[in-house]
Amino acid sequence: MATVIAILNSKGGAGKTTLATNIAGCLHKRGHSVLIVDSDPQGSARDWYEAQPEGADLPPVVGVDRPVLHKKIPMITGTYEYVIIDGVAKLEKITASAVKAADFVLIPVKHSGFDMWAVESLVESIEARRVLTDGKPDAAFVISCQTKGSRLARSVDGALSDFGLPILKARTTQRVAYEEAGGFGLTVLDLAGRNKAANEIEAITNELLGMLNHVKV
Repeated sequence: MATVIAILNSKGGAGKTTLATNIAGCLHKRGHSVLIVDSDPQGSARDWYEAQPEGADLPPVVGVDRPVLHKKIPMITGTYEYVIIDGVAKLEKITASAVKAADFVLIPVKHSGFDMWAVESLVESIEARRVLTDGKPDAAFVISCQTKGSRLARSVDGALSDFGLPILKARTTQRVAYEEAGGFGLTVLDLAGRNKAANEIEAITNELLGMLNHVKV
């Protein structure tokens, strides 16, 4: 039975697709069977997959951009170990469906007040779902596109802690490697030479797997 990880934030530009494709790619390279479900009608994850160069080894991507994720995903997961839902901005019904489908919700947040305010309704939706399902899905925040050394970067963890969800120690920072990899239909782990972005994704994946080991799925 697949473990479903939804990467959600109602605000655009939070780094959902970057995290979804790179975490899925990292799991795939470790030998896990992974499916990416693109829930955004704009199809960014599908565009990424179609842009891959010949010979690339990426996890498959399918589109389910209607509020039926909780019904469709059990029908299409097959023998996959992990299903990564790339969330959509603003379309609340699709996001609610993703919460219903998920075993774990990863919430990327950039270090700005606007991004932190935007997650409040999502956290409320997760909490409401947990009441009906004996605590499922579990959830955590991950800081996305952090600018190191800024005052906001130092304070964002404290602001998010008020929501009562764990915050991953690993995070992504603003790096050209993420844009380069996405534009070429690759993950940062596919770029020539070892890079700091790849180390960030490896660390996030490791921490996420550690959390999943404590989640009943």
